[in-house]
Amino acid sequence: MDELHAPLLSLARTFTSSPSLAEDIVQETWLGVIRGLGGFEGRSTLRTWIFSILIRRARTMAAREARRGEVSIEPWERDEATEWQPGNGRIGLWEGKLVPWGFEDPAAVIRSNRALEVLREAVDALPTSQRRVVILRDIENIAPADICNILGVSETNLRVLLHRGRARIRRALDRHLQGNIQGLPGDPRGSTVASRGSRGPSRAHRETP
Repeated sequence: MDELHAPLLSLARTFTSSPSLAEDIVQETWLGVIRGLGGFEGRSTLRTWIFSILIRRARTMAAREARRGEVSIEPWERDEATEWQPGNGRIGLWEGKLVPWGFEDPAAVIRSNRALEVLREAVDALPTSQRRVVILRDIENIAPADICNILGVSETNLRVLLHRGRARIRRALDRHLQGNIQGLPGDPRGSTVASRGSRGPSRAHRETP
């Protein structure tokens, strides 16, 4: 329970702006797990099953509180039109070539406290729908088909949301790391970081879930 509490709470917060309601959603989820454990058929992993219970509880409880006018419900919003969409050409893609960060040990840099803080902030700043799929797929490693079933989205929609969420996170990390590189003496790149207008990430982010 302790291991899953923080991930469940993080996902619950995508449904409500109320910290106390998010905690209540997690508690109701655990009650649902206890009551339903005997009927768990193993058609998904236990972890996936628990997340699916939270999603159902969160939708019900957040909608109930929103009707009372006590808290706001986080919508499954439409994302900005400037972000990449299938069939929309190159709108939303990077204009220039991505500049490598050039660290000898990129993994060590990513694991640094400040970089991890940047990543957490970037995830927290994602639009609600993107944050949900990034949490489930990239943080909790839930299978794409299970995410589609849990959230009630199509495979195409899942791919788009993941693409957009990952792109936003990549841009946040890129700004942080490129700023550090350009602050180093003798950095030859200067201002060669790829410019980006209304376009988004490159093919590097068009990964499948």
